[in-house]
Amino acid sequence: MSLGGYVVRRLAHLVPIVLGVTILVFFLIHLVPGDPARTILGNQATDARVALLHHEWGLDRPLPVQYEKFMGRLVHGDLGSSLFYGMGAGRLVVDRLPVTLWLIGFGTLLSVLIAVPLAALAATQRDRLPDHLVRAVPLVGLGFPPFWVGIVLLLVFGLHLGRLFPVGGYGNGFTGHLHSMFLPSLTVAFGIAPILIRSLRASLLEVLESDYVTTARSKGLPERRVLVHHALRNGIVSTVSVLGVNVGFLVGGTLVIEQVFAVPGIGQLMINSIFQRDFPVVQAVTLVFSVMVVLVYLLTDVAHALLDPRVRFE
Repeated sequence: MSLGGYVVRRLAHLVPIVLGVTILVFFLIHLVPGDPARTILGNQATDARVALLHHEWGLDRPLPVQYEKFMGRLVHGDLGSSLFYGMGAGRLVVDRLPVTLWLIGFGTLLSVLIAVPLAALAATQRDRLPDHLVRAVPLVGLGFPPFWVGIVLLLVFGLHLGRLFPVGGYGNGFTGHLHSMFLPSLTVAFGIAPILIRSLRASLLEVLESDYVTTARSKGLPERRVLVHHALRNGIVSTVSVLGVNVGFLVGGTLVIEQVFAVPGIGQLMINSIFQRDFPVVQAVTLVFSVMVVLVYLLTDVAHALLDPRVRFE
């Protein structure tokens, strides 16, 4: 099967998943306690005013009817209007989505830059001191929750060491984004890198004992070339899948990190909208998160198929 046919088949499999997500997103959000009308009206929330807002927003109709209208708008690209901000939920998400994408992309890049050298060092120094030290990294990294790591980074690099990095915000321009997003992205990387290190180290150990690596060494190739062009090139295939799965989990995990660092992304928007009972915005953000996860898994499958063409024919 060609790569194009493989991608089309994978996309066809994702359609029912996205449809199922819309059903879960819509009905589960209405199980959240609280009334958006009473939340917005505050002390002026009389029964008459609440009923008027319910009718204006369509919340007085049965849930199946509301879902039908929700899907009707969604097909035309309309994610509804925010009950709190008084503007389109889609516009709110689009304005903040680049910030979250920056956080995910930068964090993923840092995790790869941390994991690949350490895993290669551990694999080439098996059962020696460097290997033992690197193998301790996953134990330490996975033992601390991301919000705690973020707070520690804020205290150390944002306050005690001469304020090397901002304690919040997104910055202006490319360099400003790099500077402002370094600490939250590093927090993201600390959550992914330990898993990548364990996966890549195990793959490299297996590849380094294979026959073609032995043949390459017997030809007198330098050890660095054997590692980069033979071992790492083949050992990274399985790690790509591990990276894709963890980036998928990371998409939802950015909510806490954005709150810790006051990053104005869609994760922070979602948490604020939950407290405000802004159902359309919560639905829009959750739907966008779900689509992002689906796309990440699709890109992971495509990358795996490019690295290992046998995947397309299984």
